[in-house]
Amino acid sequence: MLVNFIDRVGELNPQLFRELKGRFKPFNVLISMGSSLLLQLIVFLFQLKEFPDENYYLRATYCTLGKVYANQEQELYKQQSFLSQKITNYQQIQLSDSTIIPNLEAQLQQVRIDLSDLQNYLSKNICPLDKIDWQLWWRDHWEYTFLTLSVIFIFTLLVGGTYLLISDLAKEEQRGTLNFIRLSPQSETSILTGKILGVPSLIYLFVLTAIPLHLWAGHSAKIALSYIFSYYAVIAASCVFFYSAALIFGLVSRWFSNFQPWLGSGAVLIFLFMTMTMVSSYGNFNNPLTWMRFFSPWDITNYLFPNLFRSYRDSSIQQLQFFYLPIGENFITLIGFHLFNYGICSYGIWQAMKRCFRNADSTILSKGQSYLFLAFSQVMFWGLTVGAVNEKSDLGIIFLIALLNFALVLTLTIVLSPHRQIIQDWARYRHQNHRDKSVFQDLVFGEKSPAIVAIVINLLIATTPIIIWILFSPTNFYNGSVDKHKVILAMVLALSLMLMYATIAQLMLLMKNPKRYVWTVGTIGVAMFLPSIILSVLGVSPSQHPILWLFSTCPWAAIEYTQTTTIFMALLAELTVVALLNFQLNRQVKVLGESATKALLTAR
Repeated sequence: MLVNFIDRVGELNPQLFRELKGRFKPFNVLISMGSSLLLQLIVFLFQLKEFPDENYYLRATYCTLGKVYANQEQELYKQQSFLSQKITNYQQIQLSDSTIIPNLEAQLQQVRIDLSDLQNYLSKNICPLDKIDWQLWWRDHWEYTFLTLSVIFIFTLLVGGTYLLISDLAKEEQRGTLNFIRLSPQSETSILTGKILGVPSLIYLFVLTAIPLHLWAGHSAKIALSYIFSYYAVIAASCVFFYSAALIFGLVSRWFSNFQPWLGSGAVLIFLFMTMTMVSSYGNFNNPLTWMRFFSPWDITNYLFPNLFRSYRDSSIQQLQFFYLPIGENFITLIGFHLFNYGICSYGIWQAMKRCFRNADSTILSKGQSYLFLAFSQVMFWGLTVGAVNEKSDLGIIFLIALLNFALVLTLTIVLSPHRQIIQDWARYRHQNHRDKSVFQDLVFGEKSPAIVAIVINLLIATTPIIIWILFSPTNFYNGSVDKHKVILAMVLALSLMLMYATIAQLMLLMKNPKRYVWTVGTIGVAMFLPSIILSVLGVSPSQHPILWLFSTCPWAAIEYTQTTTIFMALLAELTVVALLNFQLNRQVKVLGESATKALLTAR
């Protein structure tokens, strides 16, 4: 039966057939299903150690008598507190009847004796078996089983599946079979789908074997089926996202060799643990960093099953807004938002995978895709932020969004900038291959052209919403000490700084050195962090020497202490440097575009 199923799969997807045939050996199937059944047995039996027996104490959770005695104990505590307070009050005044305080002290002593006797009785006596709430105990037992399996599913599928996919790509690359797969007539979608469905197939079998117990445990714990299947939908969507990210990581990080799977799965594991700790925090959920949490299934799982992390108050995700839409108040909109986010991001990763799969030397994203990616990022950043900002002058939110955009644009600079050979081909054959396109169109959308114009467009996409926000803000920031025109100039100053880094990166990638990407990242890192570190080590304060800080990576630290004309002059200086760097870049591109014969004649 299994063989017939695999044969039918082979007719639909040859790559999936290849993966299943190599993994669905009888021994592997038995190990996968056997380990799943063993784990289910361990989870089921682990909670049974708390099974009430003849030594079950009266104070224990499921003893119904314990609640009665607890009420009596609370009543005695109240009497004790009341009498103590009454005695204290009477001791502060002169009483005509001297027997009042001794009588109250006698009553207090009797209450203390009764309380001590009750506590001794509760600690030494056991709960009768017929006074144990067995129905509640079994419900909690099944809930424990259900939640434990839910957590195991997340770690097993995301961490284990990521490791297997990256490891499989690394092995295919080492054996040289990946190039044969690239040359096959199958489409990229068919091949990559076969990888995602086939490589972690034994993990899928492991989880599917546990699904019946998981469903039964959820039903026995009185958990709604709609919530359970919503959990399954979110887990499936997160698997598609993480597995797609794992494949593209495996395709573009070949230099890590055997360390690839450990690095990729380790990053996923750290991300899951990091977002797990965020679930129990009850801070503001509406901020740009919240987007990162939507890539993890923990928040929505905790929303569906509140006892997962023993949350004794409502999750902050219920306060979630997106452009003032209260999506956190409704179960359907919250699940839909998670699935929409996973779907859009997975689709974007798939477009990048298709580019990198056939041509390993191509950039991960095309220039047009980078514009869409950054625009979508702005929608998510601002959509998750505007609902929580009470004042438009909230400079902290602006700074956080600007910092995130800075990191995104810097990453896109490295991703979009082509290396020497690609630039050389573009400069040499552009007139032959793109006769119907202008130079500007080629710089904006061309696959092989320098990335400077594309970086400018991405910077405009990233900074335009921020500048609009500032323009419609109150006149001043920092309690009236900073004019908004200074803030806009600081934004333009940071933009020119990014252009400088982008041009330096493109110049570095024109080197003949095979490790030019390493040199590029190192050079940009030094240019970004070294000036600020030197100024901090030397104790140069932005308030005392603001001009020096204007030329660092943190120009906004000095805007409060700088005149507008000074900021404008610093901007002109940086734009001059950018112009000189681009002049040098244009000169080098022209030199690369010369034919080999012309270069030899010039040398003579």
